[in-house]
Amino acid sequence: MNHDILMARVARKVKDKRLLRLIRCYLQAGIMVDGLETVRTEGTPQGSPLSPLLSNIMLDDLDKELERRGPTFCRDADDCNIYVRSQHAVERVMASITGFLERKLRLKVNRKKSAVGRPWKLKMLGYSITWERKPRLRVAEQSVKRLKDKLREQLRRGRGRNMGKVIEGLSTALRGWVQYFKLCEVKTHFEELDQWIRRKLRCILWRQWKRPYTRARKLMNRGLEEARAWQSASNGRGAWWNAGASHMNAAYTKLDFDRMGLVSLLDTILKIHNQSRTAVYGTVCTVV
Repeated sequence: MNHDILMARVARKVKDKRLLRLIRCYLQAGIMVDGLETVRTEGTPQGSPLSPLLSNIMLDDLDKELERRGPTFCRDADDCNIYVRSQHAVERVMASITGFLERKLRLKVNRKKSAVGRPWKLKMLGYSITWERKPRLRVAEQSVKRLKDKLREQLRRGRGRNMGKVIEGLSTALRGWVQYFKLCEVKTHFEELDQWIRRKLRCILWRQWKRPYTRARKLMNRGLEEARAWQSASNGRGAWWNAGASHMNAAYTKLDFDRMGLVSLLDTILKIHNQSRTAVYGTVCTVV
């Protein structure tokens, strides 16, 4: 972000020269690299509450340009989606808006993250939409992959721990994730992730049991018949296969994991939506 162009836009509304000088000093504050101060010539400091405000001031010209041209668009900070009716139109808009940002605002467009495609194949802030005539919000595939990568790391560390501790460690991440995506209308990803997480936990249990004798005894303790328990314990297959097999699903059901405190993404999102509908209904009744 070019400091001179940014300050020119701030000066359109701010007339106090002392405040303008203070903002300029903030932008040009040095950066400590290996104990040495480096002069900042462009960009804004990361993590400061003032940086998002200055970013929006800088990109206000982009909003006005898009409003003048007429396409539907949505922008959040430096992430912007533009929607038009044809492949030719979107390529033309992509080229012209990139030129506008680079020539007029002197901003660098990240071409690796920029793309042209169908709306349901793109994402914004982790969300995507369905391909139906009346689109619905859903979790983007990339967001699901990032969550799985994060949980894999946590589950890998929990292979030798008590199952209650492992589930407790997952709870914070799962609650925060489902709250972020509470606007989603498509529930498929939530259900599939619940099934994947329970299978990973059953996989940990199977590995912890180690020997066929221990596995058979644990399965019998969970209510399986002796013959079925011994047959399952000595099948010679890997942990992931057994974690998805019927004997482990019968031994550790969804209800069992619920009792252990595992957060169900599907149950949580359904509860959030039910509460939202109840709140709206209550408001309508009060007004009437």
